[in-house]
Amino acid sequence: SRVSRSQDVPPEVLRQREVKWLDMLGHWDKWIMKRFNKVRLRCQKGIPPALRGRTWLYLSGGKVKKEQNQGKFQELDHQSGDPKWVDVIEKDLHRQFPFHEMFVSRGGHGQQDLFRVLKAYTLYRPEEGYCQAQAPIAAVLLMHMPAEDAFWVLVQICEKYLPGYYSPGLEAIQLDGEILFALLRRISPVAYRHLEKHKIDPILYMTEWFMCAFSRTLPWASVLRVWDMFLCDGVKIIFRVGLVLLKCMLGTREKLKACQGQYETMELLRAIQPRYMQEAFLVREILEIPVTARELEREHHSQLKRWKKNRGELNFKSPPRMHGTRIIMLAEPPRRQDLQQNPTILV
Repeated sequence: SRVSRSQDVPPEVLRQREVKWLDMLGHWDKWIMKRFNKVRLRCQKGIPPALRGRTWLYLSGGKVKKEQNQGKFQELDHQSGDPKWVDVIEKDLHRQFPFHEMFVSRGGHGQQDLFRVLKAYTLYRPEEGYCQAQAPIAAVLLMHMPAEDAFWVLVQICEKYLPGYYSPGLEAIQLDGEILFALLRRISPVAYRHLEKHKIDPILYMTEWFMCAFSRTLPWASVLRVWDMFLCDGVKIIFRVGLVLLKCMLGTREKLKACQGQYETMELLRAIQPRYMQEAFLVREILEIPVTARELEREHHSQLKRWKKNRGELNFKSPPRMHGTRIIMLAEPPRRQDLQQNPTILV
């Protein structure tokens, strides 16, 4: 079933899935353009761990970007970087997944690669520079792929999936907080009324959720499943996860008895009950939340209008958001050679 936990998948089923994924990766553009619903379904079931890194590179459009900018990462990697960013990045390195063997030692290969990827991004987008929330995103990517690939997927996440999130002023994330709150009104009126009554601004509870794509909130197995769907289908998955957590924690009067004020509510949202974040439960709930990309865009439009009326123009104009892999491929069509797999094992 597509809501099983990844560790429960029998080895022979996993092998069959791997064969299917290898076939898809070998004919990627055809699958995305002609059989995208099947790709989506397979992402919802969970990408086989052995192929997750390669698939994320393809889903995000990072593979095409890398092939069309050959040598770019190496060029950025050799530059020394702006001292003000280098300093901040170095201070953040040891904070990322400190218990993971890859990042445990200061100066170890994980921390070195993390530094290289984040520094390269500040040189690639000097007007954006570095934002702390990019570090966990890059760290998750590095657990699955080499530094150059991780860099290009990070570029795609920052520019296509979550544009403006890491820009000075954090306007895009505030806007998405308002969108999340507006959607909550329909998904869970009880939770909506409670947050409104206590004047709890979305920015207080959703900033880390969204900016880190839940990598610092959910258990690891759930993070991977959410990212499989997020890189396939775009930011609507992040919104759905946020809505599931708010609905589960604050969605009934019974649950609200325990949190009578702003402080208690914030404490509750900082310590989400593990059962709501468990992989099979969470994936099932995400798939049932009726929030589409079209609806997000409509809500974005009306919140932007409200923002301009109340606060004036946005200071930082971010590029339009792209809702997942198909839209990205249409926007940046691959050449034949861009999708060729570089075999990791030569027989």
